[in-house]
Amino acid sequence: MTSDVQHEALALLEELWSLSPDVRLGQLLSHLGFLGETHTGRGLGYIDDDELMAVMNRHREELLSRRRGVFEPLPPPGPAISLSGSPIPDGTTAR
Repeated sequence: MTSDVQHEALALLEELWSLSPDVRLGQLLSHLGFLGETHTGRGLGYIDDDELMAVMNRHREELLSRRRGVFEPLPPPGPAISLSGSPIPDGTTAR
């Protein structure tokens, strides 16, 4: 992960945490891990940085829509896919 991407990821994490002030940091990280597994089929330690950023951005959009009072859940992610084209659990590569 490049320094710029690291700073972007940390800024996004800070924004997520500020959008959920009643959530402890450990809870937020755990939740992101759960979302990462749901969307990629792999645990937080095994998803690529771009996939983590996609998960964090998706969660940000959900939190912002709740703040606006418009809760329209995003469609389910469907089968586990890799946003980066990395191998997914069944051994294939997403296109």
